Amino acid sequence: MGSEAVLAATFLGVLFALLASGVWIGVALLAVGFVALFFFTPAPAGSLLATTVWDSSWNWALTALPLFIWMGEILFRTRLSEDMFRGLAPWLGWLPGRLLHVNILGCGVMAAVSGSSSVTCATIGRMSMPELKKRGYHEGMSIGTLAGSGTLGLLIPPSIMMIVYGITAQVSIGRLFIAGFIPGLMLIGLFMAYTAGWSVLNPGKIPASDIRMSFAEKLWSSRRLIPVVLLIVAVLGSIYGGVATPTEAAVMGVLGALALAAATRTLNWLTFKESLLGAVRTSCMIGLILAGAAFVTMAMGFTGLPTIMAAWVDRLGLDAYGLIVFLTILYIILGCFLDGVSMIVLTAPVVLPMIQAEHIDPLWFGVYVVLVVEMAQITPPVGFNLFVLQNLTGRDIWTVTKASMPFFALMILGIVLITVWPEIVMFLPRQMVNL
Repeated sequence: MGSEAVLAATFLGVLFALLASGVWIGVALLAVGFVALFFFTPAPAGSLLATTVWDSSWNWALTALPLFIWMGEILFRTRLSEDMFRGLAPWLGWLPGRLLHVNILGCGVMAAVSGSSSVTCATIGRMSMPELKKRGYHEGMSIGTLAGSGTLGLLIPPSIMMIVYGITAQVSIGRLFIAGFIPGLMLIGLFMAYTAGWSVLNPGKIPASDIRMSFAEKLWSSRRLIPVVLLIVAVLGSIYGGVATPTEAAVMGVLGALALAAATRTLNWLTFKESLLGAVRTSCMIGLILAGAAFVTMAMGFTGLPTIMAAWVDRLGLDAYGLIVFLTILYIILGCFLDGVSMIVLTAPVVLPMIQAEHIDPLWFGVYVVLVVEMAQITPPVGFNLFVLQNLTGRDIWTVTKASMPFFALMILGIVLITVWPEIVMFLPRQMVNL
């Protein structure tokens, strides 16, 4: 085991040294793979680097990624959040917590058209936080509901993180999208139930409803939601109905987002250029990470390290539940230092053989991983949603983190629920075997 220990130490040492020095994660992964091949195997590192990067860059499933990112970037620059606030608010005045639920439901709707956690959090927060503050809502709960619900952008399809996992683990992206639907609704339900319960226990921290509308007036106000609902139905309905692939649905989503931006008169040359450049930057970053991950996966296959690690975990005597507990702790720790994409691509070469050995369905595991990565969005010091909220509220990072912790706990409860009852994830995919 001496050489294996040296290999693992070298792998981790080179990786963390490069990350600490500020090197891009994609470049760091390429370097780690090259070191592993060059020093620990007789394989031709240079030619394998070239062929692996090329092979990983023309995957057809990868074309959905920049399109969904662009759709989110376009919608980020529209009046979508304002329209959703005005459309949802009149219907929520009777619930304990009232307009706090706008954060949760608004993020759920935005997640279904953006696929990005940061876009969801920033778009809804940009409109809701000033409104909630003006009406006198409890600041901690305003921040917490937005922090927790903002992560729904990773789970509710179309999810950029699901595309990354699907490409990395060779799992159908369409089936992943379907599998994430019920768990996404489950999280919305958990968040709303907690918010309602907290409001009942703290009635003095929730202002009285200031919305007085007749039923007809509520319906008229909700007309603003119609374009968003139509866009969701077009994108997700085409995938669930088997009419379109995720890539084709992404094209429809971009066209719909452009039409929505034009209808709200927020589409001009400047916003079009900014959205396109934003999508290019994000897509290139993720594409480089995926290329680096593909090279590391191939390099680790040559070294045999994943098999060794899987055998080590097997010697621990963990059953499937024990492995999930072990991996959850591991991912929570990694989430304190790495972004979601990096977490998935770094751990996939080692973790996937482990779950296969325990006969865990890779489709179920994909939803589980995305749910754990959601938690990483609100774990300090690098939880990206925490920084988004810090900029929106002007509060320090620890105040934002403290407000987010109850929703972090609810996500752990969500992991427990899908682990004990895996049908929460697997029911819909089993009904749609054509994807």
